[in-house]
Amino acid sequence: MVKNWVVTKVNNNFFLRAGKKIFKCQIGKAGYKIYSKKQEGDKATPIGKWRLKSIYYRSDKVLRPIIKDKTFKINKITKNCVWCDDPKSYNYNKYINVKKFFYVKNISFEKLWREDHAYDLVIETSHNTSPIIKAKGSAIFVHCSFSDCRETAGCVSLMKKDLIYLIKNISNKVYLEIKNNF
Repeated sequence: MVKNWVVTKVNNNFFLRAGKKIFKCQIGKAGYKIYSKKQEGDKATPIGKWRLKSIYYRSDKVLRPIIKDKTFKINKITKNCVWCDDPKSYNYNKYINVKKFFYVKNISFEKLWREDHAYDLVIETSHNTSPIIKAKGSAIFVHCSFSDCRETAGCVSLMKKDLIYLIKNISNKVYLEIKNNF
């Protein structure tokens, strides 16, 4: 089983290598940035080695992921699912079910239920999670590419079919590695 997914740059394109397989991917619009310089909203993908934590999916757009490693938590995205990106909030860089949290109106968040296909399938990374440092970046995911394959706001994105393939072979030993060799 593959232990790392490594993002590298060749010419002006980015690729994710998983063992012998290579997939075209996109990163943040502002390129990449070392963790210590990462800031909320800077549109940069953080350099580092990030554990893949849990999977989120839209059941109206993709089937529930079937994975060999049963230790992965799989979460169904509903219209109530958001990710807090507000550094002033206690829930910064965390999943929130807005139906359970009435005060969410006073904070900034990113909706996981989107009209485009970018969040049909999402993998949460461990970026800025242990510990969570306010304003050092939130919602750094691996998700589906936009239809025009444009850059992201800091995540890594892949074609949906490629992400489905990778998830089938995911394990809790897999890390997403963004290298500083561009």
